[in-house]
Amino acid sequence: MKVIAFAATNHSKSINKQLVEYAASLLTKVEVEVLDINDYELPLYGQDREEELGHPQLAKDFLAKIGESDGIIIAFAEHNGSYTVAYKNLFDWCSRIEPKVYQNKAMVLLATSPGSMGASSVLAMAIQSAPYFNGVVKASLSIPSFFDNFDSEKLVMKHAELDEQLKDAVSHLDHLK
Repeated sequence: MKVIAFAATNHSKSINKQLVEYAASLLTKVEVEVLDINDYELPLYGQDREEELGHPQLAKDFLAKIGESDGIIIAFAEHNGSYTVAYKNLFDWCSRIEPKVYQNKAMVLLATSPGSMGASSVLAMAIQSAPYFNGVVKASLSIPSFFDNFDSEKLVMKHAELDEQLKDAVSHLDHLK
């Protein structure tokens, strides 16, 4: 069994990247590959661009990673209440190749921010839209006030209750069949 995990942001020091790496480390019964969406940077999507370029190989490669997996963990950064441009662009290109981007995979959706809302707006959007793209959301969790609840030096959750909630969420992917 294989799970892919990634932060839906291109920020190299993203707190969502720290969160998804920690979440991935909690899986013990499956192989986990942590992806960096910077490795799949594409030109800004537009119909004219698609007609000119066709479907970029990097979008095909990203879809192949999803297809080869049994489950997915995504940690969403929130930009102005929505997805980051980097993620949305990659997603848009992928959806032009395969409209059911998530390919019926089990998913755990996460989000965090420095503020008390924990990127809950983008997480709600992701939860609502995933089924339309054949994502099977098994669990989701927003981590508020990231710097109060996560130790970035030790890469562990400081808040015991949130840590248990996160462990429970990702455990849905440790039992894939």
